[in-house]
Amino acid sequence: MYVSIAAAAEYLEISEQEVRQLIFERKIRAVHDGDQYLVNTSQFDTHFKQLENYRALVDEILSESIPESPDVKDED
Repeated sequence: MYVSIAAAAEYLEISEQEVRQLIFERKIRAVHDGDQYLVNTSQFDTHFKQLENYRALVDEILSESIPESPDVKDED
């Protein structure tokens, strides 16, 4: 789905200026229809899936309990 820069900025949760900069740096693909740039939001699907997988991995790592070391002695 093609959207305007303003809608793409809202979708990516960044400013419109950042979206424009990414377009001019060719980090985001966009088409120019003669009047405005249009961004296809489907190009971000893989990024968001990877981000979701990364968050799940971090949550899993953080939820693991720390095993007690056999070398640690209780000296209380």
